[in-house]
Amino acid sequence: MNAMLRLSGVAGLAGGLLLSAAGADWPEWRGVNRDGHSPDAATLKSWPAGGPKLVWKAGSLGAGYASVAVVGDRIYTGGDRGEENFVIALDRSTGREVWAVPLGKAGAPGWGGFAGVRATPTIDGERLYAIGQYGEIACFETASGKEVWRRHLVEDFGGKLPEWGFSESPLVDGDQLVGTPGGEKGALVALDKQSGRLLWQSKDFQDEAQYSSIIKAEIDGVPQYIQLTQESVVGIAPKTGAVLWHAERKGRTAVIPTPVYHDHHVYVTSGYNVGCNLFRITSSGGVFSAEEVYADKIMKNQHGGVVLVDGHIYGHSDGVGWVCQDFLTGKVVWREKEKTDKGSIAYAAGMLVLREEKKGTSNLVLIEATPAGYRERGRFEAPEQSGKDSWPHPVIVDGRLYVRDQDLLLCYDVRG
Repeated sequence: MNAMLRLSGVAGLAGGLLLSAAGADWPEWRGVNRDGHSPDAATLKSWPAGGPKLVWKAGSLGAGYASVAVVGDRIYTGGDRGEENFVIALDRSTGREVWAVPLGKAGAPGWGGFAGVRATPTIDGERLYAIGQYGEIACFETASGKEVWRRHLVEDFGGKLPEWGFSESPLVDGDQLVGTPGGEKGALVALDKQSGRLLWQSKDFQDEAQYSSIIKAEIDGVPQYIQLTQESVVGIAPKTGAVLWHAERKGRTAVIPTPVYHDHHVYVTSGYNVGCNLFRITSSGGVFSAEEVYADKIMKNQHGGVVLVDGHIYGHSDGVGWVCQDFLTGKVVWREKEKTDKGSIAYAAGMLVLREEKKGTSNLVLIEATPAGYRERGRFEAPEQSGKDSWPHPVIVDGRLYVRDQDLLLCYDVRG
């Protein structure tokens, strides 16, 4: 069975080397800049009754909560099939499976029975990088799915399995691949992306891993990796793993959303009644410091993520509803609790796509990205729902909206 899966779609390999005509890609978690922003300059400003046109649907992805990466004429995701989880490549035009290769152990870490891959694959040219829920981290050829190398976040780097498994999508930066095993050997690791060889481990930063993904920023001309854990927000030097700055910030139960960086400011949020924080990062004489600007409970985002658009943060807050918040002051601009339930978010061309997580009745909702108020411009209920929580974030790229629900991936036409 595994051999058949590895060889599936061989006839389509040549096509996998070509780029899409439009050239617009979404190569990793939350897009090119990990900020949830689509590169599309124009998308639909309203949806017809019943939603935009369904272009295709792809099934048999397996169990999981991974979103998708879209590069060239391929789409990449992951899912549990039997006793193994798989990295899967699909044809971008049709949704047809091109190849599928084993990544690691299938299953549901922690209580609740949430089986499947959590992390979205990261695409870097001819290579793909993926993390399994139990800590496997591996590199594959994008054309064929051939394995190049593999390591393990726990066995090789001293990491500790988080309660609900590893969920971080790895970051490629230059010649290195960066991830968060957590633990006493160092919370962050950098690997040579070609060989998997360890380059450094952040020995002076030893927090346990949570579920957030690293972002890269440049502050006062100094590149750095920013990560959020249960105990901290931190900036790490890319070449050495040294701590550039550190701010104590206590989470609870699970810390999941990806940090947001803009103009010397780092914004973080998490659920379980913790809230949000903004830190101003400055440097003097080459020494960095982090000053807390505000700490507030208005944005308690559990896992759907937030986006920053024109000085405002948009996202769902537990117990509060969908919120527009002033980035620099933390002030609430508007909130809407009744019309749309909790979920995830993505931004494209002045619009926000909200994806409700509610089991069995998940809606896709289109609203304007404006501080003027909650202005809905369409909604529809996704078909053939799994009956499980709809946690994968929506992806909008090249005029297409991609929506994953466990075994099924839907592709909609949202060209403006």
